[in-house]
Amino acid sequence: MNAPAATLSIHRVATAADRRKFVDIAWEVYRDDPAWVPPLKSEVLGLITPGKNPWFEHARAELWLAMRGGRPVGRISAQVDRLVLEQMGPGTGQWGMFEALDSEAAAALIATAEEWLRAEGMSRALGPISLSIWDEPGLLIAGFDEAPTAMMGHHRPEYRGWVEAAGYGKARDLYTYELDIRINMVPLIQRLIDSGHRNPRIGLREVDKNRFDEEAAILMSLLNDAWSENWGFVPLTASEIAYVGKKLRPIIYEDLVYVAELDGVPAAFMITIPDINELTADLDGRLFPFGWAKLLWRLRKPRVRRMRVPLMGVAKRLQGSRLASQLAFMMIEKSRQVSVAKYGATHGEFGWVLEDNQGMMSIAQLPGAGINKTYRIYEKAL
Repeated sequence: MNAPAATLSIHRVATAADRRKFVDIAWEVYRDDPAWVPPLKSEVLGLITPGKNPWFEHARAELWLAMRGGRPVGRISAQVDRLVLEQMGPGTGQWGMFEALDSEAAAALIATAEEWLRAEGMSRALGPISLSIWDEPGLLIAGFDEAPTAMMGHHRPEYRGWVEAAGYGKARDLYTYELDIRINMVPLIQRLIDSGHRNPRIGLREVDKNRFDEEAAILMSLLNDAWSENWGFVPLTASEIAYVGKKLRPIIYEDLVYVAELDGVPAAFMITIPDINELTADLDGRLFPFGWAKLLWRLRKPRVRRMRVPLMGVAKRLQGSRLASQLAFMMIEKSRQVSVAKYGATHGEFGWVLEDNQGMMSIAQLPGAGINKTYRIYEKAL
């Protein structure tokens, strides 16, 4: 006779030990998934810990674990962000950090997050967003077979059905584009790039890591301006800019980060990074005792298959113009050449890009490029 199934229960994360379990459940969920890349545990812990992540200066969150038979079988967060309420309207709450081993745990976790959001006065839920739109937004719904690049999420195919079974529908899709960067630009785009280099009003420069804080402030100011009209946009605060700069600094290479200037004024930027996931995949999420030394050595002169453009923007005053495309393609071509010649890369990934951001989609659709992953942000009236 089979023993009765253990009862599922939901527990609020309250202690440091709980937070470690919250992080560690991902290793159970994806232990048989060859496409999953273990995140650095210290990074995830920092993300969810008030006092470490400045996101908590304008937002609050609760975390829960689903438990069965004394072991975690899922997790979720629910969050209310003052800046989201200002940008997207009163009543907009979010949930994220979602993982589950089965549909029962998934349903109970989503219901728990919704209950908390209602108690906080929210009338609409968006998810998954973990924790901010600047972290890992959206649920992977296409592109499961290939490992994600750095700073992008990976999920189980079952999640889509579990989320939709809870009453959620599509809010927006986010795309990433992949292309073979060994292929030269088509003549039409190359002529546009060449004319930009001849234009005395345009300057293209690399960032200077000796002035890193100043350069980071320029990049993030351009980002806040360039993305301000996008759906879901939330501005980065000064403390978040400093936090992001500190996290990005070890993977920033001066010859891969560009500022385009018009008449001496910053007008566009692009950040390209080596796919750090290729350098951390074998560390199993641990930097100590030996992972940190391995990673530092690999970061000295990284050689990777893929490069990623996680952030790019053109000043709002130029968007929709021929000049905006010209600046973008000038930076893309410079990065393409360096990525192949110096870093040994063969492929690049651009994104994420909102499905209704026509300007960025037109740039991302380079010759040979195609959508390789689709992430979906869901919504539901509470």
